[in-house]
Amino acid sequence: MKNIVKLAILLLAVSGCTKPAGNPNLTYSFGGGVFIVDEGNFRSGNGSLSFYSYDSSKIFNDVFSSANNRPLGDVPNSMAIKGDQAYIMVNNSGKIEVINQTTLKSIATITGLISPRNISFVNDFKAYVSSLYSDSVAIINLTTNSISGYINIRRTSEAIAVTGSNAYISNWTGGHEIMVISTLSDKVTDSIVVGKEPESMAFDRTGILWVLCNGGWDRQTFAELDQISTATNTVVKTLVFPTKEASPTCLKVDGTGQTLYYLDNGVRQVDFAATEIPSTTFIIQQPGENFYKIGINPINSDVFITDAVDFVQQGYLLLYDRTGKFVIKQRAGIIPGSMCFKLIINS
Repeated sequence: MKNIVKLAILLLAVSGCTKPAGNPNLTYSFGGGVFIVDEGNFRSGNGSLSFYSYDSSKIFNDVFSSANNRPLGDVPNSMAIKGDQAYIMVNNSGKIEVINQTTLKSIATITGLISPRNISFVNDFKAYVSSLYSDSVAIINLTTNSISGYINIRRTSEAIAVTGSNAYISNWTGGHEIMVISTLSDKVTDSIVVGKEPESMAFDRTGILWVLCNGGWDRQTFAELDQISTATNTVVKTLVFPTKEASPTCLKVDGTGQTLYYLDNGVRQVDFAATEIPSTTFIIQQPGENFYKIGINPINSDVFITDAVDFVQQGYLLLYDRTGKFVIKQRAGIIPGSMCFKLIINS
C-alpha cells in the first residue's frame, strides 16, 4: 500500500531534545514520539494531550495546555497529522483543534461540528470528518482550516479509510454498513453490508480493507472481521468470533501491512492471510488493568496500549516490544485513549 510505504519513510527519524519556540517552560523532546489523546471526564472539559518521547522514554502530560494556556476541551477523541499540522477531534466540544505538531501552538480552531470523531486526509487540501450524531460527513478545507461542505450519508459515522479515489466510512452505532464515497465528487457511490457495528478499519499489504465489527453492545450477534475488496466493493471473506461474549475493538495494522492487532481481553494478533480468529492472546491484560486503545509503531511494531483504569481517574500508557515483552508503564492523563505517532520529515 502506498500509504504504508509513505508512512514508513516519514516516521521516527529521532532528533535531539529541544525547547519549542515561544514557551521556554516546555522542555520535553520534539523528536520522535507518540501523542496520547486523554479524553477526560464527560462534560468536565478536562480533556488533554500527552506526549511520549522516544528520546527520554518519558511521558509528558497536559502538553496542549502548556503550549496554549487553555484547556483542550470536552472529550477529545482522536488525532491525526498532516505535514506540520496536527488535527485533534474534540468530540463533545464540537470542534477540531489545529496545532503545529512541533511547537503544539494553536493554528486554528474549527467549530460548528456535531460530535466529530475521526479525520482522514483525502489529499493535501481536503479531509473528511466522521460524526457520532450527525448523518453527514464534514468536508474540511485544509488550506483555510474550515468546513467547506457536507456529505449526507443518512447515517452516523465512525471510522474512515481512504484509498485511491474512494473513502470508506463505517456506520458504527447500531449500523451494519460501510458507505463508499467518491473523493472526486464528494458523493456516496455505494454501500457494503458487513457485520453489526463496524467500529474500526485497516488496510493490509494487499489492499484488502479489514473491518472489525464488534457485534453490538447487547452481544446478541457474533463479532466478526470482514475483508472487503476495494476493487469490487464486496466482502470477500468473513472471520467470525467463536463466542458472543467477544467484544473486540480498535483494529490496527503494523507498518508492513502483514499483521493486524485488536483488543479483546488483551491484545490479539491476526496475520493478513489468516483464515480464522486467533485463539491465543498476544499481550495479556493483567488484573486491575483496563486496556482501552492500542497503537502500533509503524517502524518497529512496538505496541502501545492505553489503560483507562476505571474511566474516571488518570490512566496509564503501556509499551511492549514487537515480541510482546513489557517495556515501560507510565501515568498519562484522565482516560487516555487513542494515539497518534509523530511524523518526522527529513529534508
